[in-house]
Amino acid sequence: MDFLRWAVDFVLHLDHHLVSMIQTYGTWTYLILFTVVFVETGLVVMPFLPGDSLLFAAGAIAAQGALEIGWLFGLLTTAAILGDTVNYWIGRAVGPRVFRENVRYLNRKHLDRTHRFFERHGGKTIFLARFVPIVRTFAPFVAGVGTMSYGKFWAYNVVGGVVWVGSFLLAGYWFGNLAVVRDNFTLVLVAIIVISVLPLAVEVVRSRREA
Repeated sequence: MDFLRWAVDFVLHLDHHLVSMIQTYGTWTYLILFTVVFVETGLVVMPFLPGDSLLFAAGAIAAQGALEIGWLFGLLTTAAILGDTVNYWIGRAVGPRVFRENVRYLNRKHLDRTHRFFERHGGKTIFLARFVPIVRTFAPFVAGVGTMSYGKFWAYNVVGGVVWVGSFLLAGYWFGNLAVVRDNFTLVLVAIIVISVLPLAVEVVRSRREA
């Protein structure tokens, strides 16, 4: 319960925690952010890290001069692309048995929902999934399990990583320090989370109706 309370507080007050992180770790903050983005996209057992809101908050902090937006964009885009690539090859290695067996540490419901999302939207799921929490983590894994051609996967992966990181970072950089946003930063982060999970919620409702 204490960890859950800390996690919620961390997500809702990302701006304050990032400032504290920068004051404590200095330039090592770039490596920490790189690791968070890489782990969220690269390890299928870690789908709940705050990718969208973290990028927005990092952009807002960069606008204050505490971080360099160019370094953030380059490093976090690289982390996102590498993360999806690692996740894809893990899926290729594990293979179809994940759909036949209950593999430890994998949430079968999330896996099945991502698979349905993949079937509905095809290859462009790799791009679209960047903007949907949880699906973002499972999509490259499912692509690997389904033996999607690596060339096709790589193209969607690179474009999706650039657009995802760039859009949220620049949104934070351009709008994060507007008075109305700065004074209601927690509400903005909550709105980002809610809007991000809407496609997943729609998919869940649709699948239950079909069932």
